[in-house]
Amino acid sequence: MALYALGDMHLSFQTDKSMNMFGSVWKKHEQKIEKYCHKLIQPEDTLVITGDHSWGRSLEECRLDLEFIEQLPGRKILLRGNHDMFWDVKKTQRLNEEFQGKLQFLQNNYYTYEDYALVGTKGYTFEGPFYLNHRGQIIGWDERKEEQAKKLVLREEVRLRESFEMAKKDGFQRFIMFLHYPPTNVMERESVFTRIAQEYGAEHVVYSHCHGESRFHDSIQGSFHGTEYHLVSGDYLRFRPERII
Repeated sequence: MALYALGDMHLSFQTDKSMNMFGSVWKKHEQKIEKYCHKLIQPEDTLVITGDHSWGRSLEECRLDLEFIEQLPGRKILLRGNHDMFWDVKKTQRLNEEFQGKLQFLQNNYYTYEDYALVGTKGYTFEGPFYLNHRGQIIGWDERKEEQAKKLVLREEVRLRESFEMAKKDGFQRFIMFLHYPPTNVMERESVFTRIAQEYGAEHVVYSHCHGESRFHDSIQGSFHGTEYHLVSGDYLRFRPERII
């Protein structure tokens, strides 16, 4: 039994939306997802998909995309991404009821894998705009948008802490933490999300959202303060799910 993760499927079976602007790796990416998932994942395994599942703006516009995910092998746990407009955070329980036995939606709750609690939230990070000098170095940024970003980070911090505390109350001591956004922005070495991971002793932090080679190293990868950080954006992994444990 293994735990895998993959983010940013950006499916569009019912919408006319392409990711080709981010490179040829996106050509027929649905076929790549299907091929690698069936090659790697066994029925008893768990696959966590870290957001941006579909370009559909409503649940009805996402039906075929979610059906595609349903037919992938293993247990599928979905995290909310910034493009998942079909998913109202207040209606997570309704989604879990509708897709019971098919998909599980991770938001303001937790799931289990062996003796681990799987916790997660969309997260948020300030993405600019940043102002650069002629050498490409950051010399400033939009401070008004940064203030708005701080409010969104606080909201996501509260949601994440609630999930950790829920799992901790139920007796869990080992955690794997999932985000859609990277845990830090390009200016930061740590953030509230890295501090939460350290506070609760999360063994792994798994995130996505970063597309294109220029963005793959925007945040932490590898070991940091005793936690392993994994970028699992679809194009970064070339749509091959990463085995976390």
